[in-house]
Amino acid sequence: MPESTRSSRGVTVVIALAIALAGLCYSSWVLEFVLPVDTDPVDDFLSELTSGDRPYHQVFATADKLVGLLLIPAAVGALLVFRRRGLTTVGWVALGCFGAATIADAMFPLRDCAAADSGCGDGLIPQLRQPHALTSTLAVTSIAVAAFAFTLAAHRYHRWRILRVFGAVVLVTGAVATVWMLVADNLSGSYALGIAQRIQVGAMSLWLLTLAAAVLAEAGEWIE
Repeated sequence: MPESTRSSRGVTVVIALAIALAGLCYSSWVLEFVLPVDTDPVDDFLSELTSGDRPYHQVFATADKLVGLLLIPAAVGALLVFRRRGLTTVGWVALGCFGAATIADAMFPLRDCAAADSGCGDGLIPQLRQPHALTSTLAVTSIAVAAFAFTLAAHRYHRWRILRVFGAVVLVTGAVATVWMLVADNLSGSYALGIAQRIQVGAMSLWLLTLAAAVLAEAGEWIE
């Protein structure tokens, strides 16, 4: 095997591992069922886990930062090593943006909207008046663009069966949860927004693991 091919495959393994670790870190919210964080999984946003007034908030904030620190170099590495295709280029750039937005999420945590001087405003989801809403929106949008781009690429280029099949199922699941949240935001009542977001974020983590599996198991199809 040529030295360049061995080197490329070695980098591919590192990229896959970085994406997989990012997916695991992004699922750190499951610790809310183990740690005494005093959240309501039915109605509370996951962003409240990183709020400064919550116990163990540094644990969840650190996990978010690790997601970005893993994904940004992984995306850059993929752009440098893997064959350039229009849709996959969009996907890797979007994945890097997701990593950056996730770091920003941790740097601008949710403020306590119960405080009289919080300035969050009124409404069903007053937290959306905060800077954290922007970083969260950028993160969700970025990974959605990445997932759609890679799924479309898998079908158009007839490659990466893992993404074509399982990745598409995860993408649809996350999209349904997102629609659930967007519709509920315009209705009176909570409509279990906490559950909807946990499904959404869980789908994001699972999609990252799916992408990692596709990169690792189908390495040759990324390089060719």
